[in-house]
Amino acid sequence: MKRVSFEEFGGPDVLRLVDAEEPHAGPGRVRIAVRAAGVNPVDWRVREGQVLGAHPVVLPAGVVLPAGVGLDAAGVVDEVGEGVTGVEVGDRVFGEGVDTYAEFAVLGAWARMPEGLTFEEAAGYPSVVETALRIIREVGVLPGQTLLVSGASGGVGSAVLQIARERGIRVVGTAGAANQDYLRGLGALATTYGEGWVERVRRLGDVDAALDLAGSGVIRELVELTGSPERVVTIADLGAPEFGVRFSGVAGSVPAALAEAVDLISRGKLHIPVEKSYSLAEAAAAHSDSQAGHTRGRRVIVV
Repeated sequence: MKRVSFEEFGGPDVLRLVDAEEPHAGPGRVRIAVRAAGVNPVDWRVREGQVLGAHPVVLPAGVVLPAGVGLDAAGVVDEVGEGVTGVEVGDRVFGEGVDTYAEFAVLGAWARMPEGLTFEEAAGYPSVVETALRIIREVGVLPGQTLLVSGASGGVGSAVLQIARERGIRVVGTAGAANQDYLRGLGALATTYGEGWVERVRRLGDVDAALDLAGSGVIRELVELTGSPERVVTIADLGAPEFGVRFSGVAGSVPAALAEAVDLISRGKLHIPVEKSYSLAEAAAAHSDSQAGHTRGRRVIVV
């Protein structure tokens, strides 16, 4: 099969499309013929050799090179491992596994795709929804309170805004000027980042809790706005613990997150658009674009 791989840590240019042995579904796993794979920041952080406190918990020294890339995927089940029930060959599923930038991948968590969802769309949900559910829980924001989301227009931000609004939480989102209407369309009060952003947020009202999704050096200001480091969570700033702020890198239950994603999508309460699709051969471009930020929704690899 074809898969995207890298033989050394480095920039996007280390990614190669290579021939590789097909993986097979072990006990408790399924294999899918991949139709699309989500592009996540953790993918390029691992490729760069960063020491991560993120999900999956991985140290570059523990990555065996050459290594594959990718966590999230959607496709068609073609092998079912020992002990697996409730899924059959031919089922359309989305979920989380390993080395998903490939023609075949093994998933450790999956769910049947909701009706009406394309493979490209489905591949953008697994890690994003798990992360959104986890950090909303960890920051402790309650219905009727206000949640500030810094860097709100990407995949996780899109999910956070919609899930929070569904729970009766008022949301304020920061993003670039081009994404203001997008945030408003997701039910958020929107404002731009950059000089003066703290005062712009204050004019929108008091903030009870805040999430940093972009890692743009705003932790001190988020603590100031919420009044306590315990009311701030980041998924992007590894220096946040210096301010007493939690860096959230340990995954919750991916199967439970997938089940909630199916429910929200099926009820029309969650939709994350695909901003751009890439072929396997364009994985380096996908990583470059992801690292540049300013994403609206998700980027995916189409197989």
